[in-house]
Amino acid sequence: MSIIDSIGTLFEGGLFARAVEPKAGEHSREEPVEGACLNCGTQLAGPHCHDCGQQAHVHRTMGAFLHDLLHGALHFEGKTFRTLPLLAWKPGELTRRYIDGERARFVSPMALFLFSVFLMFAVFQIAGITPPTDLTAPPSSESTPAEIRTELAELKEARAELADDNPAARFIDEQIDTLEAQLLVTPRPVPPQPGDVAIAAEGENTKVDLQYTGVPLIDHVVEKWRKNPSLMAYKLQANSYKFSWLLIPLSMPFVWLLFFWKRRPRFGMYDHAVFVTYSLSFMTLFYVALVLLGSIGVASGMLGLVGIVVPLVHIYKDLKGTYGLSRFSAGWRTVALSLLIFIILFLFIDALLLLGAMG
Repeated sequence: MSIIDSIGTLFEGGLFARAVEPKAGEHSREEPVEGACLNCGTQLAGPHCHDCGQQAHVHRTMGAFLHDLLHGALHFEGKTFRTLPLLAWKPGELTRRYIDGERARFVSPMALFLFSVFLMFAVFQIAGITPPTDLTAPPSSESTPAEIRTELAELKEARAELADDNPAARFIDEQIDTLEAQLLVTPRPVPPQPGDVAIAAEGENTKVDLQYTGVPLIDHVVEKWRKNPSLMAYKLQANSYKFSWLLIPLSMPFVWLLFFWKRRPRFGMYDHAVFVTYSLSFMTLFYVALVLLGSIGVASGMLGLVGIVVPLVHIYKDLKGTYGLSRFSAGWRTVALSLLIFIILFLFIDALLLLGAMG
């Protein structure tokens, strides 16, 4: 993907976030306008129509149009600059204030999460962190014509998502040509049996890295990876952006586990959802910042240390402030949640593998 495509993705993320969170709670700097609303005809009593909500003053200049573009697409507004400092330094206070009803002052968790994910996608593309381009793995000679046609359809779908200047495009085109040629003659494969080993070819060497289980759904995923590991790796990374929101429902039950034994819990699943979404937004923006620092030459060892310590401190402060915990309670829950994160990521990757195999 080119830099222009990445910038376009960033704008797309802003528009998604804007769709989730419209201009609720924003104040106009325009003076009250007398007369009727130009949209619905209601008599005006202030800078906005009290019936349909449209602003009384309608701009007709290119300067105003460009302002609306940045304001609406990139979410550059007062709420952003009130939200981000608290998200970084006082995450628990931000989460608690939002839960308690201060909604108009801050960017909503979901809007911030959507924008941060698309920002990460755009920055990773610019930094060269892309899906694998070595998509020349030979198709399996055991595939049936129907299976080859399915692979062709998947490759063409993946190719349609890539710009012509993307390095992966050429490799996908070559593999499409290979599959189309293979449709001439293909032997019928023997169905895999439980305990059989899937072999992934790598040049002149072969290595055993996948094994059939006898569970149809899992074996279907194994077969997909065996036949075309590069394409599945591409799908895995592409789906990680598209379905990143799955991290929210996957994380909420584990946060609930940290409080479930309380006889009269103060916090419900909504509180956990806001906590998780703001936390994921910070982590996404934080690792975007690390990638940018790495691209300008900051030592990887230092970035690695910061990448471990800062998230732990942030989780601790977020738990302590959001749930009103003591230092000890926030401390052991930070350790527990840090360990549970590995389970959450495992479930997330499993979900992506299934989506890639079924897609």
